Amino acid sequence: QVHLVESGGGLVQPGGSLKLSCTPSGTIFRINSMGWYRQAPGKQRELVAQIFENGTTKYADSVKGRFTISGDFAPATIFLHMNNLKPEDTYVYVCDVDVYFAVYWGHGIPVTVSS
Repeated sequence: QVHLVESGGGLVQPGGSLKLSCTPSGTIFRINSMGWYRQAPGKQRELVAQIFENGTTKYADSVKGRFTISGDFAPATIFLHMNNLKPEDTYVYVCDVDVYFAVYWGHGIPVTVSS
């Protein structure tokens, strides 16, 4: 019944910035980590950025130094600050919330980087 609501995507020129946001429609308990994924055709889903409840963060090598994940765990809110965007960053980005017994996924939000 709880859904992850994503916002902030769209069209941006190379070198520009976007801020993605993700908020559950209801309360999610026992959150272990939150993050953002993206997927290209024929490839496995790629972890873009992840934040754990102890404050530790993890990033894909392709976005290190350009993207920053932040948010709160109670109530859950997840942000992805995307800077110096490149055409290679064009994907549908999906919000993720992990609990000990299940994984919640957003519907995905498109990001297109093009001049």
